Amino acid sequence: ADEDRQAAQRAADDDGRTARALRAERSEIAGAPDDVPEADADAPKASLPALREAYRAASQVYEKVGVGADLRAEQARAESDESAARAELDRLSNKVRTRAEQLLQSPDGSDGPSRQAAAARAEELVQLLETRMSTASEQLGRLRGETERHAPEDAEAHTELPEELIPRDAEHAQALLRTATAELAATTEALAEARAAHTELLEAHRAAEDAAGGFDEIAAMLRDLLREQTPEEEPEEPEPYPGTLEEARHSAAEARRSLRGCAADLSAAEAAVREASDVLVRHANSTRYEQVRTPARQQIRELPASALPEHAQKWADAFAPRLRVLTDELAQLERNRDSIVDRLRGLVESALATLRSAQRLSRLPEGLGEWSGQEFLRIRFEEPDQATLTERLGEVIDEATRAAVKKNSDLRRDGMSLLLRGVAAALQPKGVAVEILKPDAVLRAERVPVGQMGDVFSGGQLLTAAIALYCTMAALRSNDRGRDKHRHAGTLFLDNPIGRANATYLLELQRAVSDALGVQLLYTTGLFDTTALAEFPLVIRLRNDADLRAGLKYISVEEHLRPGLPQPPQAGETVHSEITATRMFKKPAPSAP
Repeated sequence: ADEDRQAAQRAADDDGRTARALRAERSEIAGAPDDVPEADADAPKASLPALREAYRAASQVYEKVGVGADLRAEQARAESDESAARAELDRLSNKVRTRAEQLLQSPDGSDGPSRQAAAARAEELVQLLETRMSTASEQLGRLRGETERHAPEDAEAHTELPEELIPRDAEHAQALLRTATAELAATTEALAEARAAHTELLEAHRAAEDAAGGFDEIAAMLRDLLREQTPEEEPEEPEPYPGTLEEARHSAAEARRSLRGCAADLSAAEAAVREASDVLVRHANSTRYEQVRTPARQQIRELPASALPEHAQKWADAFAPRLRVLTDELAQLERNRDSIVDRLRGLVESALATLRSAQRLSRLPEGLGEWSGQEFLRIRFEEPDQATLTERLGEVIDEATRAAVKKNSDLRRDGMSLLLRGVAAALQPKGVAVEILKPDAVLRAERVPVGQMGDVFSGGQLLTAAIALYCTMAALRSNDRGRDKHRHAGTLFLDNPIGRANATYLLELQRAVSDALGVQLLYTTGLFDTTALAEFPLVIRLRNDADLRAGLKYISVEEHLRPGLPQPPQAGETVHSEITATRMFKKPAPSAP
């Protein structure tokens, strides 16, 4: 029963869904009644698909014979236009309607094109009439304005006319007007001629006044140019010129030209004197001469510029012997400066030669791989010519001289400082570039600028490079002392270098460089690194011994480690210097007083 109930429930659910779907489909059918009619038992039965097909066919037929939406919209617009036209027609008066009916009955209103052409002609006529009316209104207003403007203010007429000039009508008035206009033109022309003549007379009068003024100016200029004449001198009586007027004018023009030239020369000379006075005052006020306390400088600074030329000769006579003394002193100073510059140039050239020798003496021996025959140091710089070097060294000497007289100057003026500044000035603007070989395990020929050693080298590589540089400097010192043939360039004691450079290749490199440059290396260390110690031919181990009774301490040799003793020298073999004995000197203690 439960299974039947569940099956019935499922069937009822399916029927309900089918009924809802059919109701929705039925609601979409246009014209279907809301209530379902009673089922007629006698009505023929038809299947649902057949009914659906029949409805679809009927809908297609209905759509074919139906009126389109555009026709309905056009119909609505036509009805709206008809209503608007009828309302506009109702607003017109009966007179307008009657005239319209008469026009429609005429030949122009027989058809549409005739009516449009008649309307266009009527519109053009209306526009023409309106234009004429506006023109006439404008002219009428202008004439009224002219009438009001020309009308007299207080009386009926501007003036009283004789009887023969009173116009009888418009034509008579025009004739009188033409006659008056001709007379006015003649009178105006006569007035213009009179004014032109008056203008010419005014110009002639002005030219005469200008000539008189010019003559007065020339006379005043001549009086000013003759200012040197003293009042006590009696002016000579002028003599008349014996020649003609033209010759007198020519002579006067030449005299004026000569006078202008002399006046120009005088002005130029005065300007030159003023300029020289200004230059003298500026020279005396210069900050370079603040320490000068001579009376002449004080007078030059205080006297007016116009009074300076009067004292110029006195100052020139007074300054002449002093100028001669100063010139001799300056010449002597210049000779001393040239001597100092020549000496400094020799020292600078010697220093540059030392730099080149340092590069040459740093050449490594064979048996070092890529380093064989390479120069450990590479020093590059551009040598200046003699003229440039002399000029730059002169600037160095001048700077040192200025610093000597300047207060609170910290510029050192000892010999080494001057030499270093001279070398730096000689190598301007590029300076000197120093490169050094970088020690590594395979001894590649890689060069590094000395300024980058602290960033690129390790601790052992830095120590090895320092030992190589010392050996190079020792060989350079030996070469400067004239002992380049002597292979012993000195001895270098090293304080525990194995603590930083215990690599085998670094120790080999240190010994090879020192052997090539003739420097004896002595290593001291407290480490017992057998790998590092095996590189040395002689190892001496020391110990501290104490004498308890005397309270003294001694350093004793504990043992000798000789991994490889030197062989006896063969015939013709160069023997390096060896330490065979030592001596210690103890300074005696000062005796008590």
